[in-house]
Amino acid sequence: MKIDAYKSVPIIREYMAYLKLERGLSVNTHDAYLEDLAKLLDHLDTHSCAPESAQREDIEDFLYDLSDVGICPRSRARIISGIKSFYRFLLLTDKREDNPTDLIETPQLGKHLPEVLSLEEIDSIIAQIDLSDRLGHRNKAIIEVLYGCGLRVSELTGLKISKIFKEEQYIVVVGKGDKERLVPISETALHQIDLWEELRDEMEIKKGSEDFLFLNRRGGQISRVMVFNIIKDLAEKADIQKNISPHTFRHSFATHLLEGGANLRDIQDMLGHKSITTTEIYTHLDINLLRDNIIRFHPFNKMRHK
Repeated sequence: MKIDAYKSVPIIREYMAYLKLERGLSVNTHDAYLEDLAKLLDHLDTHSCAPESAQREDIEDFLYDLSDVGICPRSRARIISGIKSFYRFLLLTDKREDNPTDLIETPQLGKHLPEVLSLEEIDSIIAQIDLSDRLGHRNKAIIEVLYGCGLRVSELTGLKISKIFKEEQYIVVVGKGDKERLVPISETALHQIDLWEELRDEMEIKKGSEDFLFLNRRGGQISRVMVFNIIKDLAEKADIQKNISPHTFRHSFATHLLEGGANLRDIQDMLGHKSITTTEIYTHLDINLLRDNIIRFHPFNKMRHK
């Protein structure tokens, strides 16, 4: 939605006047700030959250969305700059007592190659999980699915139990543009899902979250922010110095399969870089071949095949 749709909102009118009169921005910079702000307002609106009451987690969730749809670091940095300006304005005009963007980091520019974890580093991260805690089994299943299937974090948090076909060993994933695709899943990942489901069944699950595989402690659908924090915490405990995010496991998945000899086209299909719907899947892909590639070339399956 364009910023024009928000110009009737009093707080936005005030901010526009602030940019024009007090900051003296050029027309192009002024317009860019407002259009970038509109993106955040759209996101908050879909979550019934007013910008005056948004918390850091809400803004981080928006930024993860930008990253997930492929917005480049330079563009994300510009958007963050505009959002920080807006919340400084709210603080300056006493519309907020805090600034939720204070600890939001701007993406580092100039780094084009994503981080890739070694198999030893992934094992080290998994070794930090406390399996005496019910949610430890959830966290282990999360990493096994992220790395074992190469999912985006939004695909992981939206994964539904009804879309897991254990006998056939594949899952149906909702990717970009609400397109569905089939993704093979290994016995290793399915085993971890089984362990988590046994404990999940003992939880009190919130209405509307019954079909989501991964839940938070309160029984609701897990958020992208929570997955990010889980992984950052485990990476720190494993003393891994790389800049780790859920997407790192997706990059590692693709890199390790390619290094192991898997076909590049199959990897692209499994990652969802080619739009494939469930009605087209059988004319475009051989799901048995893709599953065989996962079993043959994924390092976890070579080491842990049960």
